[in-house]
Amino acid sequence: MVAGICAGAVVAALLASGGGSSGVGSGSGAPDGYWMRTDARFAPVGALVPSAAVTYDNKLVPAAAWIQVSQHIAVSGATTVRLKVDGMVPGHAYGVHVHQKPCGADPAAAGGHFQHKPSTDPAATNADNEVWLDFTADEHGAAEASAQHDWGFRQGEASSVVIHDMPGSHTRAACFTVPFGWAP
Repeated sequence: MVAGICAGAVVAALLASGGGSSGVGSGSGAPDGYWMRTDARFAPVGALVPSAAVTYDNKLVPAAAWIQVSQHIAVSGATTVRLKVDGMVPGHAYGVHVHQKPCGADPAAAGGHFQHKPSTDPAATNADNEVWLDFTADEHGAAEASAQHDWGFRQGEASSVVIHDMPGSHTRAACFTVPFGWAP
């Protein structure tokens, strides 16, 4: 019983200090900035066990495929976003962007791409003004991508990563709600 109480106290201390399973690190006390990492398995809309990762096209993003997104905000405010996936269609090229809103049952729920300098000009839709994480899955269905910018997200304006059926496409194959941080 004492061992159980001690184990519970250790878990509570870890969660209170930000060392829980979410992988979210503290930005204010970290000497090298803010760190966050989260992952999930894709599930179809309306799945018995819901997930933060939703597939809208089970052929392109199979249920149970895995996604991980991490973010690092340097003390300078520069942001790096990394993506890892597994279980995707081998050899397929996907377009991936950070979107403004959380995922929903309707693929449009995630809103538009997060833009550093918001604009309705189509020329502003580019890898310098947005976070693009396009990838081609390897022969095992795995891939990694990263994007680095000298700017960061605005509070509440970056909430998900949307996987499009191919680079340059507007068709949304899947979405992952991500707890992105922002520079003060």
